[in-house]
Amino acid sequence: MEAATLEISPEELHRRLLAGDDLQLVDVREEMEFAYGHLPGSLLLPLAEVPRRAAEIRAAGPVVLICHHGVRSAQALGYLRHRLGRTNVLNLRGGVAAWAAQVDPNFPQY
Repeated sequence: MEAATLEISPEELHRRLLAGDDLQLVDVREEMEFAYGHLPGSLLLPLAEVPRRAAEIRAAGPVVLICHHGVRSAQALGYLRHRLGRTNVLNLRGGVAAWAAQVDPNFPQY
């Protein structure tokens, strides 16, 4: 499968959120990063906890995995797809850094 089909751009995520699409947002950053700034409605599930807490990530319906630059969320996506067979997960391309640059300039940057 092409990598592009496993990702969602910040602009597309923004459009889908505005349209009211039923998306689960899962932020795999650390608690301190999450507290600094996160997308409303996101579930905090640090990358190291994904294997233990995977049941909190829904098995049906789109799930968007989020981190700072898209690296940790890509790792979470790989685990969920290859180890658990989840096909409903997408990685936010560029993470919250891209969200701040392309969608919301007021989003806290670090």
